[in-house]
Parts: sequence; structure tokens; C-alpha cells
Amino acid sequence: MEKAQRSRLSQKFRPHLDGVRVACLDIPDDYDFMDPKLIALLQARVPRHLPRR
Repeated sequence: MEKAQRSRLSQKFRPHLDGVRVACLDIPDDYDFMDPKLIALLQARVPRHLPRR
């Protein structure tokens, strides 16, 4: 999700997002499904947004 997409999502669904954090990974929508480069980016950026165990 890019920042513009997060902004539109937040505006459209504001009443439903109370207390919900929407993370923006700043990954452009330029990758094919299961592209190894996309997977590497997700593995690098997603963990910091997940709760620690």
C-alpha cells in the first residue's frame, strides 16, 4: 500500500477504523503476484508493524 492508498482508505472507512492502525509499507504496486523481489520487501518491512511476542 502506498501513502495515497492509505489516505483514501482512512477517509472512506474512518468510522470503522477507530483504534485500528493502518500501516503503509511504501511499496509501489509494480510487482507480479509472488515476485521474489516483492516477497523480500515484505519480509523486510512487515515485521516492524507486527506485535512482538
